[in-house]
Amino acid sequence: MGRKRILVTGGAGFIAHHAIDTILRETDWDIVSLDRLDYSGNLNRLNEVVMQHPAEERKRVKIVHHDLKAELNPQICSAIGNIDIVAHMAAGSHVDRSIDFPMEFVMDNVVGTVNILEFARKQNNLEKFVYFSTDEVFGPAPEGVKYKENDRYNSTNPYSASKAGGEELVVAYENTYKLPAIITHTMNVFGERQHPEKYIPMCIRKINVGDTVTVHSNSEKTKAGSRHYIHAKDVASALMFLVNYKGKLPNSETRCHKFNIVGSTELDNLELAQYIASVQGKSLNYEMVDFHSSRPGHDLRYALDGSKMKNMGWIPQPVNARLAEVVSWTLSNNQWLM
Repeated sequence: MGRKRILVTGGAGFIAHHAIDTILRETDWDIVSLDRLDYSGNLNRLNEVVMQHPAEERKRVKIVHHDLKAELNPQICSAIGNIDIVAHMAAGSHVDRSIDFPMEFVMDNVVGTVNILEFARKQNNLEKFVYFSTDEVFGPAPEGVKYKENDRYNSTNPYSASKAGGEELVVAYENTYKLPAIITHTMNVFGERQHPEKYIPMCIRKINVGDTVTVHSNSEKTKAGSRHYIHAKDVASALMFLVNYKGKLPNSETRCHKFNIVGSTELDNLELAQYIASVQGKSLNYEMVDFHSSRPGHDLRYALDGSKMKNMGWIPQPVNARLAEVVSWTLSNNQWLM
């Protein structure tokens, strides 16, 4: 019996390249990275982590170029080969762009998901299809509220709506075709090699050079927006935990189980910027900005309940230690801030 084979869609993307690094370190599986290499996909990311592994291990990674807006034709299917596990991480994920160009996100996140589902259901021995969704499908969380996996959805922008649409199709494929699928909701992810427009690398760069950091807040400019930030390595760890989990799953309203992958601590964006400044030994220059006026379609607070995964035996690493590592690494590898 040969080694397991996992297909990671969006493999050159930020979260997925960390997942591929983790799979190389922790398994003997063969890995196929499927990516169209657009705005968010960067082969330099994937190359950098793969090249850290011995030459013999690097041979386990195969790269296939494809845009999931198109169905996987016989040539692409042949290039991928037979697959045991699919980790569907490819997605359009830029909220502002989704507001300007909603149909792009329907094509990427709804049509693209159907195309990879169609590929998956034709596999003879598929063990698991993992769909990576977002906390944003639940919409803004009032103070004191943390959404559980099967709470109602309330998408506030086309990006989150398209991810919710993809989720429902995954559920439908489990119910209709008995596809062995699960869904994850992941909160704001950070880590090495993140796109420099994202909040944490932006803070690292601006604080380092003494620029003013913009902190989105409520309309009174008294309270900053907050998130449960989580390192991409912890997301990869959760993926491996779920794929390998053999225990009894809690009851669910549907056959398709959902799991919240949540960071260890809720931080508001001012606290986060202050911590990044303290790690650098710099002072923080910041300005509070009315969040909803400056960024329509965005939400001030997201929050998920991570108790399901915790009760199953998985918890993330403490966020402050992870943040300190990322700040130090990024300043030493400042080509990723360009």
